[in-house]
Amino acid sequence: MKQSINIGSTDSHGHSCACGEADEALPELDVQTIPHAIRHASIFGALESLAPHSGMIISATHNPVPLLMQLEQKHPGRFLSEYLDEGPERWRIKFVRREDAEVSAT
Repeated sequence: MKQSINIGSTDSHGHSCACGEADEALPELDVQTIPHAIRHASIFGALESLAPHSGMIISATHNPVPLLMQLEQKHPGRFLSEYLDEGPERWRIKFVRREDAEVSAT
């Protein structure tokens, strides 16, 4: 028996996936779990998928200055960032995506 799928539907939490879970806190991505060859591309993909005014935290074992510079070159002013922890064992940075109009105004 075939079952139809409504791609445009959302659940009671406003999500379009069928997991049934709600994000209560900012998602945190431990970048050390991502293979080095695809790490920056994976982080960019996660950040680019954020809706305006939503955010996430990345966690790394070093200060990710090269990543921050690449992000600013690729998306000037698009993300606000704030260090939550600054080493020596772990660096955690909170990112929040700005509205397109906010980026244009800067």
